[in-house]
Amino acid sequence: MALLKKINPEWVLRLSLGAMYVYSGFDLFVHPKSWTNFIPFWLKSAVAPLLTTASFVKIQGVGELLFALVLIIPFLPRRWVTMVATLSALEMAGILLLFGVDLITFRDIGLLGAAVSLVVLSSRQ
Repeated sequence: MALLKKINPEWVLRLSLGAMYVYSGFDLFVHPKSWTNFIPFWLKSAVAPLLTTASFVKIQGVGELLFALVLIIPFLPRRWVTMVATLSALEMAGILLLFGVDLITFRDIGLLGAAVSLVVLSSRQ
């Protein structure tokens, strides 16, 4: 129990969300065609004049890898952590609102809760 009192809950959230973004960002970048079916038609239509769907997914992957770096690197400014946590919460809320309920909705609810918790914790200090 003494060890648990020494662990900063903000770091648990930062490392777990960061690891999630490393995994998803890497896979989005390396295997973009595996993810294109998850993009709604209206979004595909909106980006079509500018980018291929695979390019859009790769850009999303790079963005998620940047999120991971901000969350995992300890010496970056706190406002960056708060900003990434806020964007993460908005991303998860958007997924929940725009994609509806499916077999993995429970995961997105947990990620939304983790991101909102990190916003609260990181903005306190």
